[in-house]
Amino acid sequence: MRENEDAGRAKGMSREELLDLPAAVDLDTGNRALGLGRSKGYELAKRGQYPCKVLRLGNAYRVVTADLLALLGLAA
Repeated sequence: MRENEDAGRAKGMSREELLDLPAAVDLDTGNRALGLGRSKGYELAKRGQYPCKVLRLGNAYRVVTADLLALLGLAA
Protein backbone atom coordinates (compact mmCIF):
# COMPACT_ATOMS: atom_id res chain seq x y z
CA MET A 1 0.00 0.00 0.00
CA ARG A 2 2.87 2.39 0.77
CA GLU A 3 4.12 2.26 -2.83
CA ASN A 4 0.75 3.47 -4.09
CA GLU A 5 0.75 6.36 -1.63
CA ASP A 6 4.21 7.47 -2.76
CA ALA A 7 3.51 7.03 -6.49
CA GLY A 8 1.78 10.40 -6.85
CA ARG A 9 4.44 12.39 -4.97
CA ALA A 10 7.78 13.60 -6.30
CA LYS A 11 10.70 12.08 -4.47
CA GLY A 12 13.52 14.19 -3.12
CA MET A 13 16.97 14.00 -4.63
CA SER A 14 20.06 12.22 -3.37
CA ARG A 15 23.33 14.06 -2.80
CA GLU A 16 24.77 12.39 -5.90
CA GLU A 17 21.80 13.47 -8.05
CA LEU A 18 22.16 17.04 -6.80
CA LEU A 19 25.89 17.19 -7.51
CA ASP A 20 25.34 15.84 -11.05
CA LEU A 21 22.95 18.65 -12.04
CA PRO A 22 23.84 21.00 -14.95
CA ALA A 23 24.51 24.74 -14.41
CA ALA A 24 20.79 25.53 -14.40
CA VAL A 25 17.75 23.28 -14.07
CA ASP A 26 14.04 23.64 -14.74
CA LEU A 27 11.80 24.78 -11.92
CA ASP A 28 10.30 21.32 -11.44
CA THR A 29 13.78 19.91 -10.73
CA GLY A 30 14.52 22.76 -8.32
CA ASN A 31 11.20 22.12 -6.60
CA ARG A 32 12.02 18.44 -6.27
CA ALA A 33 15.44 19.19 -4.76
CA LEU A 34 13.85 21.52 -2.21
CA GLY A 35 10.86 19.32 -1.48
CA LEU A 36 8.41 21.91 -2.83
CA GLY A 37 5.21 21.06 -4.63
CA ARG A 38 4.81 22.26 -8.20
CA SER A 39 2.16 24.90 -7.42
CA LYS A 40 4.06 26.34 -4.46
CA GLY A 41 7.33 26.47 -6.41
CA TYR A 42 5.76 28.33 -9.33
CA GLU A 43 3.94 30.68 -6.96
CA LEU A 44 7.21 31.56 -5.20
CA ALA A 45 9.04 32.04 -8.51
CA LYS A 46 6.31 34.33 -9.88
CA ARG A 47 6.47 36.48 -6.73
CA GLY A 48 10.28 36.61 -6.76
CA GLN A 49 10.36 34.72 -3.45
CA TYR A 50 11.94 31.44 -4.54
CA PRO A 51 14.59 30.47 -1.95
CA CYS A 52 17.43 30.65 -4.49
CA LYS A 53 18.21 32.45 -7.75
CA VAL A 54 15.72 31.82 -10.56
CA LEU A 55 16.15 33.06 -14.13
CA ARG A 56 13.12 33.84 -16.28
CA LEU A 57 13.77 32.82 -19.89
CA GLY A 58 10.69 33.58 -21.97
CA ASN A 59 7.91 31.55 -20.39
CA ALA A 60 10.31 29.22 -18.58
CA TYR A 61 12.01 29.44 -15.21
CA ARG A 62 15.52 28.09 -14.63
CA VAL A 63 17.02 27.58 -11.18
CA VAL A 64 20.74 28.35 -10.87
CA THR A 65 22.28 25.12 -9.62
CA ALA A 66 25.16 26.79 -7.73
CA ASP A 67 22.64 28.77 -5.65
CA LEU A 68 20.51 25.68 -5.12
CA LEU A 69 23.51 23.66 -3.89
CA ALA A 70 24.64 26.50 -1.62
CA LEU A 71 21.16 26.71 -0.10
CA LEU A 72 21.27 22.96 0.56
CA GLY A 73 24.76 23.17 2.07
CA LEU A 74 26.36 21.24 -0.79
CA ALA A 75 28.41 24.01 -2.42
CA ALA A 76 31.79 22.86 -3.68
